[in-house]
Amino acid sequence: MKIFSIHGYNGSAHNSAYNALVDCGYDVYAPQIDYNAKSPREILYRLFKEYTKSECNAAVGTSVGGYFAALLCTVSGCHTLLINPCLLPFVVLPKLGYTSPDGILEFSHMFSTLTKLYNNKVSTIVGLDDELITDHDFTKILLGNSRYYEIEGGKHSGATLPLREIIKKHGEDIFGEEG
Repeated sequence: MKIFSIHGYNGSAHNSAYNALVDCGYDVYAPQIDYNAKSPREILYRLFKEYTKSECNAAVGTSVGGYFAALLCTVSGCHTLLINPCLLPFVVLPKLGYTSPDGILEFSHMFSTLTKLYNNKVSTIVGLDDELITDHDFTKILLGNSRYYEIEGGKHSGATLPLREIIKKHGEDIFGEEG
């Protein structure tokens, strides 16, 4: 199984999610993204193209990478794992230094697509002490299912979450693998 991993704002392609997936034996394709250099629509187009070209079977997204992974799921129907997803980037990113007014408008225009998510294909891990996305209530309402994991003491960084343990224990279910 090959997994497409999308990192968060000002993050690294080889983040905690990437490392946990590799440690659990998955083949991972993880593009490096400069969220300030391109518009959200250009980033989304690039990610769709790379997902298809890389022949991945599933997606993982961390923070704003989770927003893009969720959009990818709505179009491709792939199994998707979201880690502390930033589903309201037009609210959160300006607080982190994102300054593109056009980008904020594009994020907000793309937002309605999330209502078409294949909830049966989405798994979510959230840190209950996330210091950047302080309220995951909307995330839980939209994505709450048997694969919604809340981590006491977990912060925004994937390094504070038991990603390896969850993926090792629940990976087949998360990524829709045949048992």
